[in-house]
Amino acid sequence: MRCPRSPGRPRSPRRPRWRSSPPARTRAWSRLGPVTDHAVLGIDIGGSGIKGAPVDLASGEFRRKRLRIDTPDQSTPDKVAEVVAQIVDHFAEDIGDGPIGITIPAVVTHGRTRSAANIDRSWIDCEAEKLFEERLGRDIYLVNDADAAGVAEVHYGAAKDHPGLVLLTTLGTGIGTAIIHRGLLVPNSELGHIEVDGHDAETQASSGVKDRLGLSYEEWVPRLQRYYETVEALLWPDLIVVGGGVSKDSDLFLPQLRLKTPIVPAALRNKAGIIGAAWLAAERRERPEPVLDYVAPGQAQVSPQKAQH
Repeated sequence: MRCPRSPGRPRSPRRPRWRSSPPARTRAWSRLGPVTDHAVLGIDIGGSGIKGAPVDLASGEFRRKRLRIDTPDQSTPDKVAEVVAQIVDHFAEDIGDGPIGITIPAVVTHGRTRSAANIDRSWIDCEAEKLFEERLGRDIYLVNDADAAGVAEVHYGAAKDHPGLVLLTTLGTGIGTAIIHRGLLVPNSELGHIEVDGHDAETQASSGVKDRLGLSYEEWVPRLQRYYETVEALLWPDLIVVGGGVSKDSDLFLPQLRLKTPIVPAALRNKAGIIGAAWLAAERRERPEPVLDYVAPGQAQVSPQKAQH
Protein backbone atom coordinates (compact mmCIF):
# COMPACT_ATOMS: atom_id res chain seq x y z
CA MET A 1 0.00 0.00 0.00
CA ARG A 2 1.44 3.34 -1.02
CA CYS A 3 1.07 6.27 1.28
CA PRO A 4 -1.83 8.49 0.09
CA ARG A 5 -0.54 11.98 -0.67
CA SER A 6 -1.96 15.36 -1.39
CA PRO A 7 -1.19 17.10 -4.68
CA GLY A 8 2.08 18.40 -5.28
CA ARG A 9 10.41 32.14 40.87
CA PRO A 10 11.88 28.97 42.58
CA ARG A 11 9.08 26.49 43.03
CA SER A 12 9.27 22.90 44.11
CA PRO A 13 6.99 20.46 42.34
CA ARG A 14 3.89 20.17 44.50
CA ARG A 15 0.37 18.85 44.43
CA PRO A 16 -1.73 21.51 42.70
CA ARG A 17 -4.34 23.10 44.98
CA TRP A 18 -7.25 22.56 42.57
CA ARG A 19 -6.97 18.77 42.74
CA SER A 20 -8.39 18.54 46.26
CA SER A 21 -11.34 20.83 45.57
CA PRO A 22 -11.86 21.73 41.92
CA PRO A 23 -14.27 24.60 41.20
CA ALA A 24 -17.79 23.65 40.14
CA ARG A 25 -17.26 24.94 36.59
CA THR A 26 -14.16 22.72 36.28
CA ARG A 27 -16.05 19.62 37.32
CA ALA A 28 -18.65 20.46 34.68
CA TRP A 29 -16.31 20.51 31.69
CA SER A 30 -14.25 17.56 32.91
CA ARG A 31 -17.38 15.38 32.70
CA LEU A 32 -17.92 16.23 29.05
CA GLY A 33 -15.43 13.70 27.78
CA PRO A 34 -16.30 10.69 25.64
CA VAL A 35 -18.38 7.90 27.12
CA THR A 36 -18.09 4.30 25.93
CA ASP A 37 -18.74 0.88 27.39
CA HIS A 38 -15.80 -0.65 25.51
CA ALA A 39 -12.16 0.03 26.16
CA VAL A 40 -10.66 2.20 23.41
CA LEU A 41 -7.34 1.22 21.88
CA GLY A 42 -4.54 3.77 22.00
CA ILE A 43 -1.33 3.22 20.03
CA ASP A 44 1.85 5.26 20.45
CA ILE A 45 4.29 5.22 17.51
CA GLY A 46 7.84 6.06 18.56
CA GLY A 47 11.24 6.02 16.94
CA SER A 48 12.27 2.79 18.70
CA GLY A 49 9.01 1.11 19.65
CA ILE A 50 5.29 1.01 18.87
CA LYS A 51 3.12 0.50 21.96
CA GLY A 52 -0.57 -0.07 22.42
CA ALA A 53 -3.15 -0.90 25.08
CA PRO A 54 -6.93 -0.78 25.53
CA VAL A 55 -7.87 2.14 27.81
CA ASP A 56 -10.78 2.36 30.23
CA LEU A 57 -11.86 5.96 29.69
CA ALA A 58 -13.71 6.12 33.00
CA SER A 59 -10.47 5.71 34.91
CA GLY A 60 -7.69 6.29 32.39
CA GLU A 61 -6.24 2.88 33.24
CA PHE A 62 -5.16 0.13 30.85
CA ARG A 63 -7.62 -2.77 30.67
CA ARG A 64 -4.82 -5.12 29.66
CA LYS A 65 -1.05 -5.13 29.75
CA ARG A 66 0.56 -2.93 27.13
CA LEU A 67 2.02 -4.60 24.01
CA ARG A 68 5.26 -3.21 22.58
CA ILE A 69 6.79 -4.12 19.21
CA ASP A 70 10.02 -2.65 17.87
CA THR A 71 9.62 0.05 15.25
CA PRO A 72 10.87 -1.28 11.88
CA ASP A 73 14.37 -0.16 10.91
CA GLN A 74 12.83 1.36 7.81
CA SER A 75 9.91 3.12 9.48
CA THR A 76 7.94 3.83 6.30
CA PRO A 77 4.16 4.25 6.48
CA ASP A 78 3.48 0.78 5.08
CA LYS A 79 5.85 -1.00 7.45
CA VAL A 80 4.63 0.90 10.49
CA ALA A 81 1.03 0.19 9.50
CA GLU A 82 1.82 -3.55 9.52
CA VAL A 83 3.07 -3.34 13.11
CA VAL A 84 0.05 -1.29 14.13
CA ALA A 85 -2.18 -3.97 12.59
CA GLN A 86 -0.50 -6.62 14.77
CA ILE A 87 -1.30 -4.60 17.88
CA VAL A 88 -4.90 -4.11 16.78
CA ASP A 89 -5.30 -7.86 16.17
CA HIS A 90 -3.83 -8.61 19.61
CA PHE A 91 -6.49 -6.50 21.36
CA ALA A 92 -9.39 -7.15 18.98
CA GLU A 93 -11.57 -8.89 21.57
CA ASP A 94 -11.16 -6.00 24.01
CA ILE A 95 -12.14 -3.11 21.76
CA GLY A 96 -15.11 -4.30 19.71
CA ASP A 97 -15.62 -2.18 16.61
CA GLY A 98 -14.59 1.02 18.36
CA PRO A 99 -12.28 3.73 17.05
CA ILE A 100 -8.52 3.69 17.53
CA GLY A 101 -6.31 6.59 18.51
CA ILE A 102 -2.76 6.68 17.15
CA THR A 103 0.03 9.06 18.11
CA ILE A 104 2.95 9.86 15.86
CA PRO A 105 6.05 12.07 16.25
CA ALA A 106 4.92 14.52 13.59
CA VAL A 107 2.76 17.56 13.06
CA VAL A 108 -0.71 16.27 12.11
CA THR A 109 -3.30 18.44 10.36
CA HIS A 110 -6.64 16.88 9.47
CA GLY A 111 -5.19 13.39 9.22
CA ARG A 112 -2.11 14.33 7.22
CA THR A 113 1.43 14.14 8.69
CA ARG A 114 3.32 17.33 7.88
CA SER A 115 6.70 16.49 9.40
CA ALA A 116 8.69 13.47 10.60
CA ALA A 117 10.80 13.24 13.77
CA ASN A 118 12.69 9.99 14.39
CA ILE A 119 10.66 8.23 11.68
CA ASP A 120 11.14 7.85 7.93
CA ARG A 121 10.81 11.06 5.93
CA SER A 122 8.28 9.42 3.63
CA TRP A 123 5.70 10.34 6.30
CA ILE A 124 5.93 13.99 5.30
CA ASP A 125 2.67 15.05 3.59
CA CYS A 126 1.30 11.52 3.88
CA GLU A 127 -2.47 11.12 4.30
CA ALA A 128 -1.63 8.85 7.20
CA GLU A 129 -5.03 8.71 8.88
CA LYS A 130 -6.56 7.51 5.62
CA LEU A 131 -3.76 4.95 5.21
CA PHE A 132 -4.46 3.47 8.66
CA GLU A 133 -8.22 3.45 8.08
CA GLU A 134 -7.79 1.57 4.80
CA ARG A 135 -5.34 -0.91 6.34
CA LEU A 136 -7.32 -1.53 9.55
CA GLY A 137 -10.92 -1.06 8.40
CA ARG A 138 -11.66 1.11 11.44
CA ASP A 139 -12.20 4.73 12.39
CA ILE A 140 -8.82 6.24 13.23
CA TYR A 141 -7.83 9.44 14.99
CA LEU A 142 -4.21 10.42 14.31
CA VAL A 143 -2.58 12.93 16.65
CA ASN A 144 0.82 14.41 17.46
CA ASP A 145 2.45 12.46 20.29
CA ALA A 146 2.98 15.44 22.62
CA ASP A 147 -0.60 16.61 22.07
CA ALA A 148 -1.91 13.18 23.09
CA ALA A 149 0.25 13.23 26.24
CA GLY A 150 -1.04 16.68 27.14
CA VAL A 151 -4.67 15.61 26.78
CA ALA A 152 -4.02 12.59 29.01
CA GLU A 153 -2.39 14.68 31.74
CA VAL A 154 -5.31 17.14 31.74
CA HIS A 155 -7.96 14.44 32.01
CA TYR A 156 -6.22 11.88 34.21
CA GLY A 157 -2.81 13.10 35.34
CA ALA A 158 -0.83 15.97 36.80
CA ALA A 159 -3.17 18.67 35.44
CA LYS A 160 -6.45 16.84 36.13
CA ASP A 161 -9.39 19.24 36.34
CA HIS A 162 -7.22 22.32 35.88
CA PRO A 163 -9.47 25.24 34.88
CA GLY A 164 -6.90 27.35 33.05
CA LEU A 165 -4.08 27.32 30.51
CA VAL A 166 -1.81 24.27 30.75
CA LEU A 167 1.46 23.80 28.89
CA LEU A 168 2.88 20.29 28.70
CA THR A 169 6.49 19.85 27.62
CA THR A 170 8.15 16.52 26.91
CA LEU A 171 11.90 16.49 27.36
CA GLY A 172 13.49 13.79 25.22
CA THR A 173 15.54 13.65 22.04
CA GLY A 174 13.81 16.95 21.29
CA ILE A 175 11.21 19.02 23.12
CA GLY A 176 7.55 18.35 22.43
CA THR A 177 4.79 20.65 23.62
CA ALA A 178 1.03 20.67 24.02
CA ILE A 179 -1.24 23.59 24.89
CA ILE A 180 -4.57 22.88 26.58
CA HIS A 181 -6.92 25.73 27.55
CA ARG A 182 -9.82 24.84 29.85
CA GLY A 183 -9.65 21.26 28.66
CA LEU A 184 -9.46 22.03 24.94
CA LEU A 185 -6.36 21.13 22.92
CA VAL A 186 -4.68 23.71 20.69
CA PRO A 187 -2.86 21.25 18.39
CA ASN A 188 0.63 21.24 16.90
CA SER A 189 2.19 23.97 19.02
CA GLU A 190 5.81 22.87 18.28
CA LEU A 191 7.24 25.24 20.91
CA GLY A 192 10.36 23.11 21.16
CA HIS A 193 11.48 24.90 18.00
CA ILE A 194 11.20 28.49 19.16
CA GLU A 195 14.40 30.50 18.85
CA VAL A 196 16.21 31.13 22.13
CA ASP A 197 19.46 33.09 22.08
CA GLY A 198 19.79 32.49 18.35
CA HIS A 199 19.28 28.72 18.50
CA ASP A 200 16.45 26.26 17.98
CA ALA A 201 15.49 25.64 21.62
CA GLU A 202 15.50 21.85 21.55
CA THR A 203 19.06 21.80 20.19
CA GLN A 204 20.17 23.46 23.44
CA ALA A 205 17.80 22.33 26.18
CA SER A 206 16.44 18.83 25.44
CA SER A 207 17.43 15.89 27.61
CA GLY A 208 18.96 14.40 24.46
CA VAL A 209 21.42 17.31 24.43
CA LYS A 210 22.10 16.79 28.13
CA ASP A 211 22.99 13.15 27.48
CA ARG A 212 25.02 13.84 24.34
CA LEU A 213 27.15 16.50 26.05
CA GLY A 214 27.41 14.59 29.31
CA LEU A 215 25.93 17.46 31.33
CA SER A 216 25.13 17.09 35.00
CA TYR A 217 21.71 18.25 36.17
CA GLU A 218 23.36 21.35 37.66
CA GLU A 219 24.93 22.13 34.28
CA TRP A 220 21.69 21.46 32.42
CA VAL A 221 19.45 23.67 34.57
CA PRO A 222 20.59 27.03 33.08
CA ARG A 223 19.61 25.76 29.63
CA LEU A 224 16.18 24.71 30.92
CA GLN A 225 15.81 28.04 32.70
CA ARG A 226 16.32 30.01 29.49
CA TYR A 227 13.86 27.82 27.63
CA TYR A 228 11.09 27.85 30.21
CA GLU A 229 11.37 31.55 31.03
CA THR A 230 11.10 32.31 27.29
CA VAL A 231 8.03 30.12 26.82
CA GLU A 232 6.50 31.54 29.99
CA ALA A 233 6.90 35.09 28.67
CA LEU A 234 5.21 34.09 25.39
CA LEU A 235 2.20 32.21 26.79
CA TRP A 236 1.82 33.06 30.49
CA PRO A 237 0.41 29.61 31.29
CA ASP A 238 -1.26 28.79 34.61
CA LEU A 239 0.61 25.48 34.91
CA ILE A 240 3.57 23.80 33.22
CA VAL A 241 3.73 19.99 33.23
CA VAL A 242 7.06 18.35 32.40
CA GLY A 243 7.05 14.88 30.84
CA GLY A 244 9.53 12.66 29.06
CA GLY A 245 11.72 9.94 30.55
CA VAL A 246 13.83 12.42 32.48
CA SER A 247 10.76 13.57 34.45
CA LYS A 248 11.29 10.60 36.77
CA ASP A 249 14.26 12.57 38.15
CA SER A 250 12.34 15.86 38.31
CA ASP A 251 13.36 16.48 41.92
CA LEU A 252 16.92 16.98 40.65
CA PHE A 253 16.09 19.92 38.37
CA LEU A 254 12.56 21.32 38.64
CA PRO A 255 13.06 22.87 42.10
CA GLN A 256 16.02 24.83 40.71
CA LEU A 257 13.96 26.60 38.02
CA ARG A 258 12.95 30.19 38.82
CA LEU A 259 9.58 30.76 37.19
CA LYS A 260 6.39 32.64 37.95
CA THR A 261 4.34 29.64 36.81
CA PRO A 262 3.93 26.47 38.91
CA ILE A 263 5.84 23.63 37.24
CA VAL A 264 5.22 19.96 38.09
CA PRO A 265 6.30 16.56 36.75
CA ALA A 266 3.94 14.56 34.56
CA ALA A 267 2.06 11.79 36.34
CA LEU A 268 1.38 9.29 33.55
CA ARG A 269 4.93 8.94 32.22
CA ASN A 270 5.16 6.63 29.18
CA LYS A 271 1.45 5.73 29.36
CA ALA A 272 0.31 9.26 28.51
CA GLY A 273 0.44 8.98 24.71
CA ILE A 274 -1.65 5.81 24.62
CA ILE A 275 -4.22 7.19 27.05
CA GLY A 276 -4.53 10.55 25.29
CA ALA A 277 -4.85 8.93 21.87
CA ALA A 278 -7.66 6.69 23.11
CA TRP A 279 -9.51 9.64 24.68
CA LEU A 280 -9.26 11.71 21.52
CA ALA A 281 -10.40 8.82 19.30
CA ALA A 282 -13.54 8.38 21.38
CA GLU A 283 -14.19 12.12 21.40
CA ARG A 284 -13.85 12.27 17.60
CA ARG A 285 -16.56 9.62 17.27
CA GLU A 286 -18.92 11.68 19.45
CA ARG A 287 -17.93 15.04 17.95
CA PRO A 288 -16.78 14.57 14.34
CA GLU A 289 -14.40 17.12 12.89
CA PRO A 290 -16.30 19.62 10.72
CA VAL A 291 -15.67 19.75 6.99
CA LEU A 292 -13.18 22.46 6.07
CA ASP A 293 -15.61 24.56 4.08
CA TYR A 294 -15.02 27.92 5.74
CA VAL A 295 -14.78 30.80 3.28
CA ALA A 296 -13.23 34.05 4.48
CA PRO A 297 -15.01 37.25 3.44
CA GLY A 298 -13.88 38.28 -0.03
CA GLN A 299 -12.27 34.94 -0.84
CA ALA A 300 -13.30 32.24 -3.29
CA GLN A 301 -14.33 28.91 -1.77
CA VAL A 302 -11.49 26.37 -1.49
CA SER A 303 -12.08 22.64 -1.49
CA PRO A 304 -11.27 20.82 1.79
CA GLN A 305 -8.39 18.97 0.11
CA LYS A 306 -6.79 22.16 -1.14
CA ALA A 307 -7.43 23.93 2.16
CA GLN A 308 -5.30 21.32 3.95
CA HIS A 309 -2.32 21.67 1.63
